[in-house]
Amino acid sequence: MQTNSEAKLLRIFVGESDRINGKPVYETLVLKAREAGLAGATVIKGIMGFGANSKIHTSKLLTLSEDLPLIIEIVDTLEKIESFIPTINNIFENANIGGLVTIEKAQIIKYISTKK
Repeated sequence: MQTNSEAKLLRIFVGESDRINGKPVYETLVLKAREAGLAGATVIKGIMGFGANSKIHTSKLLTLSEDLPLIIEIVDTLEKIESFIPTINNIFENANIGGLVTIEKAQIIKYISTKK
């Protein structure tokens, strides 16, 4: 990806307890994104949320949830993001989970690796 270029932000919303083949879905998605050569991925843990079933998931002490909401964010070109969508669909289907996937416009301001 180039600095000062147009890109897309892919957001994948899943639950912390979602699993596929014994591994967390979020971990599988990040590793598959790396294998696909996407620019990078970040997993963000929510403290409260609900999805299509309207069940509240929260980190409040009295109602401690082991299924907090997670967001996996990936920024890359539209072409690379679109080519990754079938992988996401496959993971959701094989894990038999619900979730949400969105794509938004993004502007790359700076993208560099560390200098070693």
